Amino acid sequence: MALNRSGGRIHGVLFTGGSTFGLGTTDGVLQFLLEQGWGARIDHLVIPIVPTAVVFDLFIGEPYAYPLKEDAYQACLEAGSRVELGSRGAGTGAVVGKLRGTPLGTKGGQGWAVEQAGELVVSALSVVNAFGDVVAEDGRVVAGARDPETGSFLDTAKSMREGIVRTVPDFQANTTLVLVATNARLSKVQCARVSAMAHTGMARAIHPVHTEFDGDIVITVSLGDVEADTNLVGMLAAGVTERSIRNGVESAESLGGIPAFMD
Repeated sequence: MALNRSGGRIHGVLFTGGSTFGLGTTDGVLQFLLEQGWGARIDHLVIPIVPTAVVFDLFIGEPYAYPLKEDAYQACLEAGSRVELGSRGAGTGAVVGKLRGTPLGTKGGQGWAVEQAGELVVSALSVVNAFGDVVAEDGRVVAGARDPETGSFLDTAKSMREGIVRTVPDFQANTTLVLVATNARLSKVQCARVSAMAHTGMARAIHPVHTEFDGDIVITVSLGDVEADTNLVGMLAAGVTERSIRNGVESAESLGGIPAFMD
């Protein structure tokens, strides 16, 4: 597993929705891990280490609708090799393109991508709830801020150059979460390097990215013993991050009056 700041192993990663209310889901994951006997052993105690990240999605759907610890526990029970995409999991209430506010954005979601090079496998799970637009490789907007009159994409980067900017301080309402998982044997420092390189993929897929309205994060976990060059792992991580972000919006379904890519 990946290493935490103290050099020990982590025992799970949780991505959730519901803003600060959704952080209570961590208790459900901790309960599951304790029942399995997974955690750091300190004398007679077992303490699971679970990095948790959350997106703000309370502006879509019913007010104060957020997951509970029981939902997280059930998710642990049902976890398998199949990844739920689009408007599922932490991506349920995700929206991208919020230059004109959430109601004039496009549905975001949960995406996944994987790449293999010999024995090395690198994958990325993304929850796409960004302030900026998600763009194709040629720069074309595929999901983003919409014109209030025509419903067509505004192109946030172009609009900002023309003087249309968002001044409402809602930095907490936007975030892209990425989990990079690899079977490469990596140290804590190497995991941090791979995370840094994976942000390149985020920048390729989201315009603009890492704004003062965003709280973006990449967590990298090492799950195997394959000997691999850290730079290669990071390069592949950037690629799968980019693809998983596009996959997230392309798989999303409309919700709460917010149209999706497939619409």
